[in-house]
Amino acid sequence: MWDGVVHRQSPGRPRTISRAIDRNILRACREDPRRTSTDIQVSVTSPNEPVPSRRTIRRRLQVAGLHGRIPVKKPLVSLKNRKARVEWAKQHLSWGPREWANHIWSDESKFNLFGTDGIQWIRRPIGSRYAPQYQCPTVKHGGGSVMVWGCFSDTSMGPLKRIVGTMDRYVFEDILENTMRPWAKANLGRSWVFQQDNDPKYTSGHVANWFRRRRVDVLEWPSQSPDLNPIKHMWEELERRLKEVRASNANQKFAQLEAAWKSIPMTVVQTLLDSMPRRCQAVIDAKGYPTKY
Repeated sequence: MWDGVVHRQSPGRPRTISRAIDRNILRACREDPRRTSTDIQVSVTSPNEPVPSRRTIRRRLQVAGLHGRIPVKKPLVSLKNRKARVEWAKQHLSWGPREWANHIWSDESKFNLFGTDGIQWIRRPIGSRYAPQYQCPTVKHGGGSVMVWGCFSDTSMGPLKRIVGTMDRYVFEDILENTMRPWAKANLGRSWVFQQDNDPKYTSGHVANWFRRRRVDVLEWPSQSPDLNPIKHMWEELERRLKEVRASNANQKFAQLEAAWKSIPMTVVQTLLDSMPRRCQAVIDAKGYPTKY
């Protein structure tokens, strides 16, 4: 009996996999964003269903908004350190230029002579770049052609020191005594606060004794918090300034880095220091997880 409805064949190629397989593809990707289409193909294969091709899997993921992206690299932060980060951020949320005056921000960084480090891809929804499950945990450094240590304050760009070989507590003490301290005395007078992260060589008893002997105040710092340190963006600024500049050896690379470092205007410093309240708020909002900074 005619029911009055005209049943037309759907346009396009007929589906070769079921809705259940579609759901399994999405579930497999969301469980582990680092799975490749081959990994997903293996995990969803069923003896009673056609095997989905890798192209089909990629197409299903793209339709669901899960596009291949390079994961942002952020430190892996423990629960204890997440709590410490939030507490520190709350304590310093209301700090402005007056409170941050005469603080010395310090760090070390590596710069490659040729290109960047390897690239890894993940799949994630749009707008979720900084969600913890889509980040790529990193460990500091990991090798490079030129390693440098640098610092700056609210009134002056500090020295940039090349590190040759391994930087241990003795090398760091030498930098503090013969590079950082003379600059600080000349530019900041006798009263200033030194910021550093919790790298073991920075927090060793040997270095702590130096701080005590020289009566240097050290800013209490939460572990695994590069996003709270504005010097991290200063390294990015330095790298941007040398993006199109080639170096044939490590000596030439350091000369380029040092010249570019000295040319960074104080407006860049002020912009970074003005971001401190936003950095603190971002850490609070993220409940201590790494932020976009």
